[in-house]
Amino acid sequence: MTIRHRITLLIVLMFVALSAIGGYAVYQTRLSATDVHQVTQGVVPSALASADLVSLVKDVQLATMTLVYAPDATTSQLAQDELRKKQAALRAALDVQRQAAAGHAQEGLVAQARESLANYFNAIEETVNMTAAGKNALAQAYLFANVAQYRDELEGIVTTMRVEKNRQKDAAITALNGTLDTTTSAIGGVTGGAMLLLTLIGTLLYRQITRPLSRMQEMMSEIASSQDFTRRVPVGRMDEIGHSIVAFNGMIEKIQHNSAQLARKTADIQAMLQNMQQGILTVVEGAIVHDEYSAWLEAIFETSEIAGRPLMDLVFSHTELDADTLAQIDAAVHACLGEDDVNFAFNQHLLVNEITHTLPDGREKVLDLSWSAITDEHDVVVRLMLCVRDVTELRELAAEAGEQKRRLQMIGEILAVSEEKFHRFVESSKGFIHENERIIRQHDCADMDAVAALFRNMHTVKGNARTYSLQHLTGVVHEVEQRYDALRREDANHTWDQQALIDDLQRVREAVDHYATLNDVSLGRGARVQGGVAGEVAGGIGREQIDASLRLLDHANDHDLASLRAMRTELRRVLGGIGTESVEEALAGVLASLPSLAQELGKVAPHVRIDDGGYRLRSDAAGTVNDVFTHLLRNSLDHGIEMPAQRRAQGKDEAGCIGIELSVADGMLRIALADDGRGLALARIRAVAVERGWLGAQEKARDEMVAAFIFHAGFSTAHSVTEVSGRGVGMDAVRDFLARKGGRIELRFTDNRQGADYRHFETIVDLPLAFAVACASERAASQESALAQ
Repeated sequence: MTIRHRITLLIVLMFVALSAIGGYAVYQTRLSATDVHQVTQGVVPSALASADLVSLVKDVQLATMTLVYAPDATTSQLAQDELRKKQAALRAALDVQRQAAAGHAQEGLVAQARESLANYFNAIEETVNMTAAGKNALAQAYLFANVAQYRDELEGIVTTMRVEKNRQKDAAITALNGTLDTTTSAIGGVTGGAMLLLTLIGTLLYRQITRPLSRMQEMMSEIASSQDFTRRVPVGRMDEIGHSIVAFNGMIEKIQHNSAQLARKTADIQAMLQNMQQGILTVVEGAIVHDEYSAWLEAIFETSEIAGRPLMDLVFSHTELDADTLAQIDAAVHACLGEDDVNFAFNQHLLVNEITHTLPDGREKVLDLSWSAITDEHDVVVRLMLCVRDVTELRELAAEAGEQKRRLQMIGEILAVSEEKFHRFVESSKGFIHENERIIRQHDCADMDAVAALFRNMHTVKGNARTYSLQHLTGVVHEVEQRYDALRREDANHTWDQQALIDDLQRVREAVDHYATLNDVSLGRGARVQGGVAGEVAGGIGREQIDASLRLLDHANDHDLASLRAMRTELRRVLGGIGTESVEEALAGVLASLPSLAQELGKVAPHVRIDDGGYRLRSDAAGTVNDVFTHLLRNSLDHGIEMPAQRRAQGKDEAGCIGIELSVADGMLRIALADDGRGLALARIRAVAVERGWLGAQEKARDEMVAAFIFHAGFSTAHSVTEVSGRGVGMDAVRDFLARKGGRIELRFTDNRQGADYRHFETIVDLPLAFAVACASERAASQESALAQ
């Protein structure tokens, strides 16, 4: 029997006299039942649905992280399907909240949630696109930055909505309690007013309605205040109150289930973060590490003392960074936090991306650092996120690979040089090194002549190494040459230190020996050079040519004058060519290096034209010619030939032309070199001469006298010092070197523009005639007497 039936029966029994009292009681009871129904069937389910929203947001977060860190395509696809389902569920839940909204405030919250939901899934879609493009590191950073920002915003709105719904629920329960209190009081008043007549009715109403309602009110209030969702309100009978209690218990059971599910999902997300193989931390105001960070950081820094520590102490202490760099990092971090994100863009270059961190036991770790800014809705940087990766092993493998690559490059450089030339280069370099060691050990203090000799010898070794493209050796020699150059310029930061100079020289010797060892041991070419190469005799002339000459001798007609002359000419050519090589062969190394040198200077590789005049160089003289023209050809390309744009403006081909011509003059082998560049920079040479006191400012001097200044020790017109020029070593070193070989060098103008800023010229190198052999048949007779002198 329901409450309504019981009250109706009492009214009938109390006759007409109690009809008014009974009617009033029924009215109050129906009003209470209506309020109870509204709370349990309207307000309470709406609050329950708002709690489901939070769980759905967590589901989306979990699916997003699963997608970003998906180990395979199947997991990624499942996560995408789950995201679409959760997105639809969230939108449906928001539709329910919009329909059940009570007032403009809740409608506004629903509208905000819809907008935030759209932003959240747009950010998720961008993260998915990054993952699909293989940009996992960027996707992870984006996940913890923008996606997390929109997630937090949506969670905030949903949480506010849940609070609003709970507030509405509490207010409804309070109103229900007020209504029930009113009903109880009214019934009590009527009962008291009706005195004894209504005593029975009051007692019955109290037992049937008031006491169950009070008990239900009390237990509901206790559950709501304690948040203990494991408790239930007992059901005594299945009337209106009983059904309300059952609905309330069902609501509590769902809340309990959702809370447990939410806690479990939160724990799953936290576990995923803590098991990521990457260190992630955030930096908050004051450059302090936030309490939330990935557990992998403890493995990287090998400490658990991370939360709350200053960023500079945790990450950048015990590194190789100097004080100035550390100060810049600290200032950049402080300049970004709490400021517009534009500050991060301006200061990001100051935040280093790789450091070497030294642990207390002396071990070193190479750490890769990736910085990101976390901003609020006003684009203000609220945190800096730092991703730390231990790349020590990766760098070690890269270094090992680099060493193997360098070794292969050196072997390739050696293979590009003929065995004989390489052997000659090694012997020549060892001779210069030995000479420098002798000079260093003879002097306890600096001597300018000694320093100049050291510099010239080392510059020659470097030039020869560059000629054969021995890049590693060139770099080592260049460093030693710089020390000599500093001593020559009397740089206050460099003093004569005999032991340091010997150590530098030892580095050069070791580099040369390394090349020699690769050649002899790795390539097995040393023995062949010493014992001779099959098919060649002393270089220059092949075995087939000698066999052909012998056949010519066997078939010669002793009675035929023309035949005998032809035989003599051929034999002279063959015999004269033994132990010789062409000028092009002697200069092959430096000629091969010109394209790379031109590229280094921003120019086009020049065309080199060689007219040997029918002469070949003796092999023992080829090294001298190579050493001399290493300087001349490189200077011609560097100083003579203009930049491509200048040549185009003058109507010239972008690629310059260098000509080399051999002849015999004044009993000497003459080698002339000229280029089609702008000519000798006489105005610049004159200015340098005046600056250094070699020439008076108002002194008149002919162009020939001015040109001669380039042979002064230390002269240079270069505006900057490079590996190519600007060290004042060129022409004085060439002149001194030629003088020791019995030769000479001079410049000869080829135009008549006396006093011009630039004049065309050719460089004339005269060498002893014994350096060459005339072997062209058509010139043999005419040069026979000259070569015999």
